[in-house]
Amino acid sequence: MRVRLFAPTIEVQAHCDLPCGVYDPAQARIEAQSVKAICEKVAGNDDPDFRSRAVIIKEQRSELVKHHLWVLWTDYFKPPHFEKYP
Repeated sequence: MRVRLFAPTIEVQAHCDLPCGVYDPAQARIEAQSVKAICEKVAGNDDPDFRSRAVIIKEQRSELVKHHLWVLWTDYFKPPHFEKYP
């Protein structure tokens, strides 16, 4: 018991353990719009500090877009879906 109490914890993340059945591309769209807006702001600003922060945020949002689309592709689009909607 003491060994488990002081053992290092491992953090894991998942969209859903079930899958839950909630698949909405809206979050990916919102993040993609954020990326587009950031790119436009970077193009119109010469401040190097602003540009470096914006690029970091843009990359984070881009990863979120990829994550949301990957979950949609791997969990929602299954063979029964393709059979029903060829």
